[in-house]
Amino acid sequence: MSRPFRLRAAALSACALLVPALLAGCAEGDEPAQDLTRQKLDWKACPAPDEAQGGGASPSPLPGARGQWECATLKAPLDWDDPDGDTIGLALIRVRSSGPEGQRIGSLIFNFGGPGGSGVTTLPAFGSDYATLRTRYDLVSFDPRGVGRSAPVTCEDDQELDEHFQQDGTPDDSAERTELLSSTKEFNAACEDNSGRVLPHVRTTDAARDLDLMRQVLGDDELYYFGISYGTELGGVYAHLFPDKVGRAVFDAVVDPALNYEQASLGQARGFQRALDNYAEDCVSQVEECPVGDSVQDVKNRIAKLLRDLDRRPVPGVFPRQLTETMATTGIAQALYSKDFWAFLTDGLEQAYDGDGTILMVLADSMNGRSENGEYSNLVPANVAINCADAKPRYTPADVERLLPEFREASPLFGDFMAWGMITCTDWAVPGAADHPDVSAPGADPILVIGNTGDPATPYEGARSMAKALGEGVGVELTYNGQGHGAYNSEDRCVRNAVHGYLLDGKVPAAEAVCP
Repeated sequence: MSRPFRLRAAALSACALLVPALLAGCAEGDEPAQDLTRQKLDWKACPAPDEAQGGGASPSPLPGARGQWECATLKAPLDWDDPDGDTIGLALIRVRSSGPEGQRIGSLIFNFGGPGGSGVTTLPAFGSDYATLRTRYDLVSFDPRGVGRSAPVTCEDDQELDEHFQQDGTPDDSAERTELLSSTKEFNAACEDNSGRVLPHVRTTDAARDLDLMRQVLGDDELYYFGISYGTELGGVYAHLFPDKVGRAVFDAVVDPALNYEQASLGQARGFQRALDNYAEDCVSQVEECPVGDSVQDVKNRIAKLLRDLDRRPVPGVFPRQLTETMATTGIAQALYSKDFWAFLTDGLEQAYDGDGTILMVLADSMNGRSENGEYSNLVPANVAINCADAKPRYTPADVERLLPEFREASPLFGDFMAWGMITCTDWAVPGAADHPDVSAPGADPILVIGNTGDPATPYEGARSMAKALGEGVGVELTYNGQGHGAYNSEDRCVRNAVHGYLLDGKVPAAEAVCP
């Protein structure tokens, strides 16, 4: 389960306020050693995703004469404070606009969240969902720095990661607590050993500057952007740093920028509990008997008992691994990301009650970035690296023990898991940037901010908070009364009309509109 670590954008230097951040110096007449805004991208047919991106086949073309996916590498500074120093390559993917050239607006850049998710693999997987947007935009996504093919963060090997994810994430005694702390420390040390050069440079502020470089190289005067989940935080930080460069933008499944790390973790615990309650209500409301409980409370009681039983005695999962309490919790959380997964959750719970943990483990593997062949993408290492570079707080076991009652009240099922997740960055090699991100963007063009009332990972309240933080006349809130993580991909017609109306035609929805 991704941790809700967040940052506030670091202050720009006086030089950066006066000239583009890509330039080497402030002195009048100075020529930068490298002007990366002038680079030409060499677009080619996309290779098959590598292990860090999750593996698989090369993306299939989309319908139409211009439906071929193309990939390129963008050169960016490793350290934005030293733009003439070492560079890294950022992996990009695009498919050209399907409409007439005269109707093309520009490049619509997607970030699908995580942090740590590969945009190069995600965009083609959902490309057909954005067919309407493609009529006027080239669809573009990327692997952010530290992710996939973009200077990926690497930590432990596949076997070590198997052991890491089997670790008890909710210790009940001092021995289990010591083991959890040791496992976390070993993971973090491996990240430093294998990726120490990159770790200081994967903050969201760095990625936001990459976005602006991308905008310029793609040839757009403004950034056209679609951010989902963590991608809304990245978009908000971009808007704060470059308010005059914000074009039409949509934030979906919105991170609350006003919360510190503890508050965000607590909010996510509430969000997943709310989603579990909604799942239980849906199950028992079916015409046929709910196979995992006779009432809402019975469903939740039986799940809680299953987790207690697994804590004492795991059951067989995907051979040769066993389904532990932690893996089951992760699998349940993964299924709550979309109402489309609720049937799999029911099947998985039924199966686990009978002593077979296969389905819940497959769901957990999906959350952890593990493929069927046992190889891990770098989703989790990148997630940890970006979160720990962003978030300033560092928590001790004593802090967690003190906060456990509040987390358990927020979520009897997920509270312990989320609370103990706060030690993830305790031994991290790089200090965190800030308590929470600064997304204030006075003067920016309107940004459509969509909140889903049933969202488990980015609770609905975050949308209003983001709209307020962006500033008056910038954040325009839209509420979607639905389930799952995000709104646009629910295919709700009202949500899609609002998004299409703004991105395609510049029509800003009425403030605080509601769908459906």
